[in-house]
Amino acid sequence: MSRQTLTEEMISEYQDTFNIFDNRGDQKVHVWQIGEILRACGQNPTEAEWKKYVGDDQDRRINFNEFLPILKEVAKNRDGSQAADFIEGFKVFDKEQNGTIGSAELRHLLGTLGEKMTEEECEQLFQGFEDSQGNINYEDLVASVVFGESRG
Repeated sequence: MSRQTLTEEMISEYQDTFNIFDNRGDQKVHVWQIGEILRACGQNPTEAEWKKYVGDDQDRRINFNEFLPILKEVAKNRDGSQAADFIEGFKVFDKEQNGTIGSAELRHLLGTLGEKMTEEECEQLFQGFEDSQGNINYEDLVASVVFGESRG
């Protein structure tokens, strides 16, 4: 979801998920169910995070139009912290503390750790981010991957 506008298809899918939790058939859910619904929509909010949007009245019921802004806000907050986490991880490999990492080192990491990427996948990912010295600005790369932003 991130900074993108929600498509009608995405909204429809979220509405379908929301409706699964409607146990009365009145197109509403209890606010205490919001955390579960957010998780079913692919988010992972803390209890404190979703509760700040719904208040203390646990008996209150809300409709989908009241839920959608909560979903957007939780997703926005998560995307920002996710990007910050990636950037912090890259800083470990930023020997010169200049916001870049060597493309050869990054290629090695992506090809050997976690879900291994192929050489072709790395080339595609790095396209447009590698400078003449073979370095990659990792903040630009993270913005592209997490938020879908193209490099300025």
